[in-house]
Parts: sequence; C-alpha cells; structure tokens
Amino acid sequence: MSRLTLSLTPEVHRYLLANSLREAPVLARLRALTETLPEARMQIAPEQGQFLQWLVQLLGARHCIEVGTYTGYSSLAVALALPADARLIACDISEEWTRIARQFWREGGVEGRIELRLQPALHTLDALLADGGGGTFDFAFIDADKGNYVAYYERLLVLLRSGGVICVDNTLWSGAVADSTIDDADTKAIRAFNTHVHRDERVDLSLLPIGDGLTLLRKRG
Repeated sequence: MSRLTLSLTPEVHRYLLANSLREAPVLARLRALTETLPEARMQIAPEQGQFLQWLVQLLGARHCIEVGTYTGYSSLAVALALPADARLIACDISEEWTRIARQFWREGGVEGRIELRLQPALHTLDALLADGGGGTFDFAFIDADKGNYVAYYERLLVLLRSGGVICVDNTLWSGAVADSTIDDADTKAIRAFNTHVHRDERVDLSLLPIGDGLTLLRKRG
C-alpha cells in the first residue's frame, strides 16, 4: 500500500502497456505515423485513448465532442467505442493535420460517426449553443490551445447533460504547474484552469496522473 502515485519508470510503463493496452491496429498505425511528425508530442498516450474509450462506454455516450483533433487519435479511439449511430463532433483549425485524421477515420470504418468542423472551436461551441444544443452532449474532450481552456470548459459545461463528463488533457503540464519558477503563458493558463475547476461546485472533479495529467469533470444534476 502506498499513499503516493507510483512513478512510471520506462520499465513500468512498458509493463503497463503490455498488460493493459488493447489498441486496435488502425490506432497503432496512426500513432506510429504521428510519432514521425515534428509535433508528435501533441498526441495523447495510448493508455489515455483506451481510458477515453472505457469512459464513453461506461457513460453509454451517443453525443460527443472534442476540442483539438490533431491527427485524430483521440477521435478515432472514441468513435471506435461508440454505437454506429452515435456522433462525435471534432473541432480543429488545421486542414493539414486533420487530413491525416480523415484517412484513418476511413480506415477504421468510423468516418460516418465523426463530423469535423474546421474553424476556431469557440465558433463551433457558440453555434451549437445558439442552435439549442445545451444539455444534449454526453461526453467532451479538451486538448487544444491552453489559453482558451476556461472558455472551452464554460461552453462545454452548458452543452453537457447532467451526469455528462468533460475530460481535459495536459493539466499537469509535465510538472511545470507545480514549479513556481515557470511562468510562461501556457503554464499560467493551465494553472488558472485547474484553480477554476477546483473551485467550481457545478462539477465533481478528479485530476488523474495519466499521460500529461487528465482532469475528469462530471456535471452535477
């Protein structure tokens, strides 16, 4: 028994993947391709993708949204776990990166479950709210520009149904959030987000040390 979370050495991490990960071949191929890109650090860890799959299945989610798609690993993982008639809205601004995502969505047979909206995510979220989308989403995932995390969260919380869940990536930021000597804009934005949701009585909260830190927020009834 330990009162502290186990540190993941490379050996322990390899063991974790070998004894937990059930990654679909199409996800493994996408992950391998993305690792060759200069921006590969933006991809979520495979154990995070599997956790998101587990979570949407537990929720019985049918209406999902993600803010920040990159090359599509998280959206592909979630879509593979959804029923055939469910929907995931993917928000991004990069035609280049999402071109890769579309390729693998097709390969995975889930292209019909994903609606890509190529514009600033705040525009998409505001449009969904204006169209009466409040309270209709089961699950949301945020992994995008850090300066807008609070703005994304506030809109998604309105879009979410009671009991729905928002997952937010990078909330430990490689440990920088706990280092008072680091004060760049992204680190300060994540600290501000973490403080904001910690104080928010509208949600139940858990910050997990998985990947780069994953915050789970369940909307209270």
